[in-house]
Amino acid sequence: MSAALIPANNERDAGVVEEICGYLTEEPPRSYFLFAGAGSGKTRTLVEVLRRMTGIVQHETGGQLARRLRLYGRSIRVVTYTKNAVAVINGRLGDNDLVDVSTIHAFCWELISGFNDDIRTALVAIKQAQLEKETAEAAAKPRGITPAKQRDLDEIRADIEAFELTDVFIYHPDRETHGAGALAHKHVLDVTAWMLRHRPTLQTILRDRHPIVLIDESQDTMKGMLDALMSLAEPRGSGLTLGLLGDHRQRIYTDGHSDLPSLVPVSWATPELQMNHRSQRRIVALINRIWEAKLEGRTQPANGVEQHPRTEKSGGVVRVFVGDTSRSPEEKAAGERWCADQMRQASESDAWSQGQYQLLALEHKLVATRGSFLDAYSAMVLLDPNSAAPTGSGENKGPTVVQMLLNELAQLETCVGEDGAVDESRVTEVFHRFGRLESMPEHEDERAKRVEEMLQAISAFAAASANPRATVEQVLTPVLGANLFEVDHRLSEAFADKSPAPLAPSRGEDESKKDRMRRGWCALFTTPWSQLKKYRTYLAGNSVLATHQVVKGSEFLHVMVVMDDKLAGGNQFSYDKIFGGVQLSDSDRKNVEKGKETTIDRTLRLLYVTCSRAQESLALVLWSSDPAAALNRIKESDWFLDGEFVAIQ
Repeated sequence: MSAALIPANNERDAGVVEEICGYLTEEPPRSYFLFAGAGSGKTRTLVEVLRRMTGIVQHETGGQLARRLRLYGRSIRVVTYTKNAVAVINGRLGDNDLVDVSTIHAFCWELISGFNDDIRTALVAIKQAQLEKETAEAAAKPRGITPAKQRDLDEIRADIEAFELTDVFIYHPDRETHGAGALAHKHVLDVTAWMLRHRPTLQTILRDRHPIVLIDESQDTMKGMLDALMSLAEPRGSGLTLGLLGDHRQRIYTDGHSDLPSLVPVSWATPELQMNHRSQRRIVALINRIWEAKLEGRTQPANGVEQHPRTEKSGGVVRVFVGDTSRSPEEKAAGERWCADQMRQASESDAWSQGQYQLLALEHKLVATRGSFLDAYSAMVLLDPNSAAPTGSGENKGPTVVQMLLNELAQLETCVGEDGAVDESRVTEVFHRFGRLESMPEHEDERAKRVEEMLQAISAFAAASANPRATVEQVLTPVLGANLFEVDHRLSEAFADKSPAPLAPSRGEDESKKDRMRRGWCALFTTPWSQLKKYRTYLAGNSVLATHQVVKGSEFLHVMVVMDDKLAGGNQFSYDKIFGGVQLSDSDRKNVEKGKETTIDRTLRLLYVTCSRAQESLALVLWSSDPAAALNRIKESDWFLDGEFVAIQ
């Protein structure tokens, strides 16, 4: 469509790019927070601003800024959420030496890398503060410091001692780092935030390198890091200008601030993108109503920008289906297929009957159950609850302690044919890839003996992995016995330990990290090996089902959102409470009284995120503990129109 034919209503945001350019080229520059909702063209806006600020597009004051940056060897820093987003922005910008685009982890490591003494001081200070806080909290409880809690406190002390003895710290932003001095991703964010607050030299380095820092998805950026940068940008003229881009309605991680707009200084500019270029009118209307909802138990303010669809997107189909959560998993799957058929009829799109729609689950446990890898997922959660599930950033590769299972053995398994035959040339490539042939014995007899040992182990691995009833323990036995790959010492030690799993803690009872890990190992070793492949597929984001975290920033023509609190992995979210099938808990009411974030707040944001992925049609499937009550609440709400709510047959 030519520009002359685009209706004026589609041009609501036409002046935002120039507005932001004005803030960045004022004297002194002015920091800003850009409200950018779902499908609003945030990335396009960011790129167009950068093109003008760096001389790619002719712009008088932008050209002056570009000349100053080049004169002093400086650049604009763009911090975005994923490596894919980095690639998209760089691809649209082209060759531009005045803009550095990276993930938050790469940005932080670039700042602190090599400052080993400061990193050590920061880590010790952070851990010491954690130790003091957890000790005080535990001591204040009626039972005091339990043996389980004491073991956790001792582990923190051990971490402090290990950091104090480390001379050099190592890290890679794109993968897990192992060995002496290796830092986890969270360590790097925490340390950078600490150093930006306590090390003036690092503050000067940042201002000299990047006088302008633009942060995408700022609502999910770690609180400490964002606070440190915002404090450096104040007062105006400090030498650092921040541009925050995001939508607090789409915050899905607890690392970010619960209400970022309220923290934006009054001196900052607050430009807005009002358009939703993605979705049809009916879907845009729904997500507006969701965010504006005055629900009991909600504490987060309903602030934000009401979105407007493009004038040519005047249609869209929305349905909400309600069924009984007491049905079996098989019955629920059949019910969801029935819902898809109803959507086919309502939307007149065969995509629904051909499986060409995105199925979104709101809980990882639900996906694991539907995907038949619940044992594997549950074991991984016990081993490392922070790394067991995929994330929208695409950075999560699973728990560090089982990387050999998820990487090396996954690649070795591809060398085994359906008939169990082993492709030795491909096996050789895998061993070369992981450096396992570099330490082969030089003596001919010893070398031949080692080769035979490896071949026997590979054959045993092939036979075990091809057996649909084989457990992880059975597949691992020949691999560890022949030392085929380098193994995390915690995995090998746990495998050698044949003690039974500790009992799961009772409700309200503390459990030490050691006991939790042991339960995780025991659960993993008895897990069917076949589930590991499904788990790896899910972790990589390639599963038929996905969660809100994985699809963050994505869009699909047709979306089905499945909500099933019965399969939730905890009490952080409850869609039955949103739709009236379950009443608020005492804990919810106490949080409301204290003004704290509630289950309703968290659940409402996730519902907003998933619904806003849909372009043409959207199906919400609620498995409720009280379907009649839920349907009544839905009828009374202003979210749905007559005919849009259906009881599942």
